Amino acid sequence: MDAVEIEAPVVAVTVYPDRARVTRRAVTRLAAGEHRIRIAPLPVRLRRDSLRVAGGGSATVLGVEVSTWRQPRSTDGQVDALTRRVRELADELAEVDDDTEVETQRRQFLARLADRAGGTYARTLATGDAGPTDVTTFADAVAAQLAESHRRRRGLARRRTGLAEELAAVERELAAAGGKREPDRLAAEVTVAVDADDTELDLELSYLVDGARWQSSYDLRLVGESMTATWFGLVTQDTGEDWPECTLQLSTARPAAAAGVPELSPWYLDRLRPAPVALAAASFGAPPPPAPAAAPAGGGGAARSAAPRPAVRESVAEVAQGVTAATYRPARPVAVPADGSAYRAVIAVLDLPVRLDHVTVPLRAAEAHLRATVRNTSAHTLLPGPAAVFHDADFVAATRLPTWAPGEETELALGVDDRVRVERELTRRSDTRATLGSTRRRDVEYRISVANHTPRPATVEVLDQLPVSRDEAVTVREATVVPPPDERTDLGELTWRLRLAPGERGEITLGFRVELGKGVELAGWRD
Repeated sequence: MDAVEIEAPVVAVTVYPDRARVTRRAVTRLAAGEHRIRIAPLPVRLRRDSLRVAGGGSATVLGVEVSTWRQPRSTDGQVDALTRRVRELADELAEVDDDTEVETQRRQFLARLADRAGGTYARTLATGDAGPTDVTTFADAVAAQLAESHRRRRGLARRRTGLAEELAAVERELAAAGGKREPDRLAAEVTVAVDADDTELDLELSYLVDGARWQSSYDLRLVGESMTATWFGLVTQDTGEDWPECTLQLSTARPAAAAGVPELSPWYLDRLRPAPVALAAASFGAPPPPAPAAAPAGGGGAARSAAPRPAVRESVAEVAQGVTAATYRPARPVAVPADGSAYRAVIAVLDLPVRLDHVTVPLRAAEAHLRATVRNTSAHTLLPGPAAVFHDADFVAATRLPTWAPGEETELALGVDDRVRVERELTRRSDTRATLGSTRRRDVEYRISVANHTPRPATVEVLDQLPVSRDEAVTVREATVVPPPDERTDLGELTWRLRLAPGERGEITLGFRVELGKGVELAGWRD
């Protein structure tokens, strides 16, 4: 029984985070009896155990077999055209190299001819057999031919450069074709038993294929005190088959740097213990790590006309929420070639409430970071992915969002706000001298000042710390903490929340005493 080959184009694709399910559909008419229907080509990366056949019509599916279709070259039209063009360009380059070699030999011949003719004309001039006019005529002819040879060589060099550049571009395009370059393909043979003559059979073939994926990316745009989060799905595939514009779905199911606010680390004081010089320098001589650089604070947006036009709208995907996963269907079909490039589809546009404040760690850097605390009030669980953060029209940071569940809050750093001025200064330090049988003491006091120069009230979270002792001979006693911190931890971290009106200035005084036992040297101190 010979197989009947029919066309079954791709009509739907569901992309998972690490693979895809492809659905092909074919319609054919068959007579009564048993038939073998062949659907090809299929990608080599197809998972054979995932192949399923469904459809409609008065017929029974008796079996499905997958075979490898061996071919001398790829049958993909794009790959075939690119391969032919690579060969043509290679042949043209070879011709140019041959012509260049001919011109090189021509120039060498003319040079040798001129050298030999020089001696001959010298002798004929001496005997009177030739005159100066004959010498000039010969020299002009040789010079003209040499000039013409150089011109042709320059033209050949220009042509070679152009061909080499085109060849490199075609080879890059061919490399991007990925799995489509593989000559071998798979074929599915479906055996069916048809009940009656002239039966219209609607076959649907679906399978899982590796080499496809999608991931999330976001644009987070803060305007006033609300944030618009645009969620994109980036689809990439190099499965070996192009997906035309069809029903595309993105599923969260799995079958089978950035700017940030400096963070405090514990400040430990300990007894100085003997150590090798190199280790001592590494342990106690290194300065505290510098604060990470932050993105510049966002400025004002572009000027608006007196009668602004309404903002353009973005189409969003339909969502089907399952028990543990969701499937999103973009509003418009998206064609995804098998070239490894990322193709973007809008999944959702969300308006989320935001709370703005400032945070500063003056021990690390005397600057205040604008921070947005955003709550996910949507029904979507936003997947991890890179995010571009905008303040009005200005790009201020690139970050990466973790998994963001409904009702959960996340913090975004919006860069340094120079309108909130921060200072931290050492206002007092005193050391007592060691006396027989007594302890030594070191008293320090710092003053932190924060000034709000923004046109609106600001809440500024100030982080600082007290040292923590690791040895019973080193005692830390809190002396002055005004105002009392809003939060403190066992590791000495202190948090104040200053609420400042426009133009208002707030101050914090932090003082403590360190007492050392007799003969104890202090390690880990920093001013």
